[in-house]
Amino acid sequence: MNKNFQRVDEVNDELSLNVLISKTKKAYQFLMTKWILIVAFGVMGGLIGFSYAYFKKPVYRATSTFVLEEGDKSSGLGQYAGLANIAGIDLGGSGGLFQGENILELYRSRRMIRTALLARVDSKNKPEQLIDRYITQKGLREKWADEPSLQNISFKDSTKFTVKHDSVFNDIIKEINKKVLVVSKSDKSPGIFQVEVKAEDQIFAKAFADQIVKTVNNFYIETKTKKSKENLANLQKQTDSVKAVMNGTIYSSAAILDATPNLNPTRQRLRVSMERARVGAETNKIILGELVKNLELMKMSMRREVPLIQVIDAPVYPLEKVSTSKIVGLLGGAFLFVFLITFILLIIQMFKADIDS
Repeated sequence: MNKNFQRVDEVNDELSLNVLISKTKKAYQFLMTKWILIVAFGVMGGLIGFSYAYFKKPVYRATSTFVLEEGDKSSGLGQYAGLANIAGIDLGGSGGLFQGENILELYRSRRMIRTALLARVDSKNKPEQLIDRYITQKGLREKWADEPSLQNISFKDSTKFTVKHDSVFNDIIKEINKKVLVVSKSDKSPGIFQVEVKAEDQIFAKAFADQIVKTVNNFYIETKTKKSKENLANLQKQTDSVKAVMNGTIYSSAAILDATPNLNPTRQRLRVSMERARVGAETNKIILGELVKNLELMKMSMRREVPLIQVIDAPVYPLEKVSTSKIVGLLGGAFLFVFLITFILLIIQMFKADIDS
């Protein structure tokens, strides 16, 4: 019984294979009858691909590589942090939410790209904003011919920006994130990052790559050390305050002695005033000593917390020029058009076969 079923399966497989071979032969024969049309489409696709490669402007690639090493997050203040905590000063480092991974998102953020675009670059011996250079290379002012308010738009004074300025920024930043700026992290070396800028204008590509790296890295360091700087300023203020009080008590004690050089032992009130001034000065001296220790340790701690960002490779002229090969455009266009017309012809044949059957 099983042998009969096996035989039937073999026969069905053989019939299916024969049907497939038969249909393939018919499709091939049908396509051969349309060879002139297929060749014509191939030639047309090749010409279109060649024209695209010929007229397409080359793109310049500016690449910057830098290494990021996080600072030591441990404050290292130990037992000396107690007095500062009592005074309401937090000697801990910056929070752990802002880590190295977030620097990738900073490069794509609207604020960082906008700041970089507003920077100036020397062009033809005169300073020019990067956003104006981007608008020129993209021919945006020509595209704004129907919008007079955008024809003479200026980005020199940020205090006078309007909704029109924000709209232009939004469109340009989206375009930069989509086609111009690529930020990646090395898989082999986790602390190494690469920033790549691709643009038709070589000067813009290099200047924007340099500026975005400078803008983001400075902001990253400033943000990472902001809390420590605030704590250091507060501790310095407390130290100066205690020092001023101590100097005041010392001065008061000296003033009493100057006023009564031959102190009468029966004048207990003056004696108490002098003793109070002396005790106050000694107490403030002890507190000041502890605060000075905390202050110096805080400075050392903050220096350890500052992340190290070192640029390894910066873009230099001439930049790498990326252009589409005319041969690749010719062959790619021809292949694409031949594939499309072949697919369309086979679909038409299938529909006709279904109708005839």
